[in-house]
Amino acid sequence: MSQATVITETLNAWFAENARDLPWRRPGFSAWGTLVSEFMLQQTPVVRVVPRLEEWLARWPTPAALAAEPAGEAVRAWQSLGYPRRALWLHASAVAIVERHGGVVPRAVDDLLALPGVGDYTARAVAAFAFGDRHPVVDTNIRRVIARAVDGHAEPGPPNARLDLVAMEALLPHDPVAARAFNGAIMELGAVVCTARSPRCDACPIAHSCLWRTAGYPGYDGKRKAVQKKYEGSDRQVRGLVLGTLRAHDGAVPPATITALWADDTQRERAVAGLVKDGLLVETPAGYTLP
Repeated sequence: MSQATVITETLNAWFAENARDLPWRRPGFSAWGTLVSEFMLQQTPVVRVVPRLEEWLARWPTPAALAAEPAGEAVRAWQSLGYPRRALWLHASAVAIVERHGGVVPRAVDDLLALPGVGDYTARAVAAFAFGDRHPVVDTNIRRVIARAVDGHAEPGPPNARLDLVAMEALLPHDPVAARAFNGAIMELGAVVCTARSPRCDACPIAHSCLWRTAGYPGYDGKRKAVQKKYEGSDRQVRGLVLGTLRAHDGAVPPATITALWADDTQRERAVAGLVKDGLLVETPAGYTLP
């Protein structure tokens, strides 16, 4: 039996017994809910996403429900999820789904890719998890597991969409049901067992097939992707303060209120200008508002 077959069959059996109970994995969960969850899960921990997702779908259970409201309401409801441009993109996607697809989330990867803010990962994830179609799905967790178990490296190099998809395709079962399960299984393994800093090899179901373990856990000396700057004192922090203030107000926020949020005039003005450019902030005669 090949290493790929051993890994896929073992992980699918493990996943069937150990998968976390998450909303998007429950029977009957909608394609719209899957799309919303994938937007929210980008660079945001599951524990923060679940309650916000439930609130969001209770308020906007369909793309049409969200599209009928101003984009600013999506930004307001996003709250502490971070990277609020995702809220604008999700609202724009809802509008596009209504206008182009009659309010129904499309199934084809190309149609999903044509939605605002939807990249290759999100399109494939929705097609695979919501519709059960056979597509390789690749995220950070999956890349890490493949780098260790298949390539024998401590961590993956910088993302490469073409090569990453080829690597996942080589493991993906041909049967669509098994392929859907495996996409979730290998992602789950990377999230809860084969973690970046403290992998739990003693609890790993494929430890016996892992080339990194077999090689004695060699260190990584290859290329690394750029590390994001610290949040404290960054423009991202200032942007968050400004948006947080606007979310707490129904009307326009006076410029003086924004000025009082951050002492560094240059940094504050840069952050505000960036929010306006990104469409997250609207400047009016009375002050600033959400879009």
